[in-house]
Amino acid sequence: MLHIDTQGKVMLVSPSVEIDAHSAERLRSAIDAAFEKSACMYMVFDFSQVRFMDSSGIGMLIGRYKQAEKRGGALALANMGDEMNRLYTISGLAKIIKSFPTTQDALATFVGNPAQGGMKHANA
Repeated sequence: MLHIDTQGKVMLVSPSVEIDAHSAERLRSAIDAAFEKSACMYMVFDFSQVRFMDSSGIGMLIGRYKQAEKRGGALALANMGDEMNRLYTISGLAKIIKSFPTTQDALATFVGNPAQGGMKHANA
C-alpha cells in the first residue's frame, strides 16, 4: 500500500494503491507519522504504481504540501501516467506543486545527486 524512504531532508513516498476516499486517510496518517518522526523538509511522491486518484487524493497531497511548507520545504510529484497528469493539471495542483518525469529528477531537485548516500526504508 505504501513505501516510505528517507534520504537526509527528503522523504520519498511511494503509494501502490488507488487513492480514493477509502485509502487517502490511511495514507495521510502513515505519511504524517513518518514525517513527524523525521527531520525531513521535502516530500517526493512517486506515482509509478498509482493508476487512479480522486479528489480525496488531491486533498491529501495539498495537506502534505502544507506540512512540508511549514518546515521550509516543498513537495514534488514524479512518474505520473497520463490520467494522473490530467488530474494534476485540471485540479490546479500544477500551480503549486512541481512534477517531474522521474523520481530521480525530483530527488535531484532537493538533494543534488540522489545516487549519493543511501535511503532509509519503511513500509506502511
